[in-house]
Amino acid sequence: MKKASIFAGALVGALTSLSVIAISLAGAWLFGLPPFPLDLFDWMARTLPGVVIAAVINTMVTLISILHLGPTASTAKLAEQIMGLISFILIGAIFGAILALVGRRRAQKLTNDGMLGGALLAFAMALIEASLGFKAGLLATVIWLGIIFPTWGAVLGRLLSRPAAVTQLPAAQRSSEPGSSLTRRELLYLGAASAAAVLVSAITLDALRKGIHITGGASPATTSSSTPDLESAIIGEIPSPTNLPSQSVLAARIPFVPGTRSELTANANFYRIDINAFSPAINADNWHLELTGLVNKPLSLSLEDIKARPAVSQALTMQCISNLVGGDLTGTTIWTGVPFKDILAEVGLQPSVKGIYIEGADGFYEFILVADAIDPRTLLVYEMNGADLPAEHGYPLRIYIPNRYGMKMPKWITRMEAVSEERNGYWVDRGWDRDAIAKTTSVVDAVAVDSLDSKTNTIPVGGIAWAGARGISKVEVQVDEGLWAPAQLRQPLLSPLCWVQWRYDWPAQPGNHRFSVRAYDGTGALQETDSNPPEWSGATGIDSMDAVVGS
Repeated sequence: MKKASIFAGALVGALTSLSVIAISLAGAWLFGLPPFPLDLFDWMARTLPGVVIAAVINTMVTLISILHLGPTASTAKLAEQIMGLISFILIGAIFGAILALVGRRRAQKLTNDGMLGGALLAFAMALIEASLGFKAGLLATVIWLGIIFPTWGAVLGRLLSRPAAVTQLPAAQRSSEPGSSLTRRELLYLGAASAAAVLVSAITLDALRKGIHITGGASPATTSSSTPDLESAIIGEIPSPTNLPSQSVLAARIPFVPGTRSELTANANFYRIDINAFSPAINADNWHLELTGLVNKPLSLSLEDIKARPAVSQALTMQCISNLVGGDLTGTTIWTGVPFKDILAEVGLQPSVKGIYIEGADGFYEFILVADAIDPRTLLVYEMNGADLPAEHGYPLRIYIPNRYGMKMPKWITRMEAVSEERNGYWVDRGWDRDAIAKTTSVVDAVAVDSLDSKTNTIPVGGIAWAGARGISKVEVQVDEGLWAPAQLRQPLLSPLCWVQWRYDWPAQPGNHRFSVRAYDGTGALQETDSNPPEWSGATGIDSMDAVVGS
């Protein structure tokens, strides 16, 4: 073979990998089998050094924000899935190139060599699936691997062996010798098969992303497209949140500024950041929470056992540690669950316990100190805005911890262990801050130039501010390079643990203007104003918005 044939091998390997991707995704959709290309990405996300993962996350989040590609969480998750598919295509290209190279000397046996290469790939993929816990089951995974990869290798070897044979013929015969090379018709068939594979992959990937499975457990498939509004929460569609102000008190608050993010976030709009291409599908009928370790009475609780205990419903804000200043990796919902301290009181912590080590069904793990575990505001959550936790948000159980970023709050919890030593969490092992204390942040959501008050000649400016459990004591707005002026806070809040909407009625002036905001937490401390990226402990800086005001 000439050197160009190695390139041809890589091309054919990449094209045939598209069919393997389609078959794998279809198997996941129809029968719950492993989606190998996406599992490959999950494995890389768990294996690559933290500095690499941080660079990828920061780059994705920044590009999505700058290019306005859509909601950060869902767009980033799609980008991760696409990276998994591209990685698999690159493996196909390398596989094809290696077979083409081998075919220089043993073209007649390339089909067998391809099968052997496919078997080696299957073995490597089996190790990856083992590291992920054989989510689809050991036997089903091994059988599926044994079918897909050796078959792929055999087909690839057969396709690449024919161009090898043609080089042995006189030039005059190469275009006419039957069966000695890939004809234009065969190349057309290969192209058509690749196009069909792309279409099938797109359809099945979309179905899997939406949580639509032909088979599966009894877990909620998708988030609800609607969220009960505040009034519904008050009148009881959602269990009445603890200490929620009365409807008349809430109605008397200052009006929010049009364009400000909602006080409550719809389930479908709540951000999702985790280490999985797809959410674990957990059947609640077979699920139990195991609480063991240095306790007097270990417990194994079903979901019904947990729901039978006294619950609390609370409006709570959660934010990802990777959120940019002004970003959308944050949200406020009404979470319902059991105070964790009540469960710990049942099991009885021994005096030597330093904290609780928590594991999720997806392999995620975290450690929380006893002080956080017994905080009366820490909840084992099983409902979100009055409905079962959606699959992507941790069904059947997740944890909420006040004053921390979301990285400290595992989803799909299966096991807890009371331990006598501090342990690292998943992201701490990769370089992120151990404490992950939420930083004070404030955002300009809207400069409502279309809502000019003709009587006062003012334009409302609005947004949100949040400081974890510390609360917000003051928000100030700056226009251009002017003095900082106090904004109004929309109080009382739905709870002390959620963000506050603020409003500033600006005396309008024609021209181009920049509106900036800063906030003070409940202790009176000003937010960090220096601009810093999210890694490794959360982004800081001043958020601003430009607006044009007509004459």
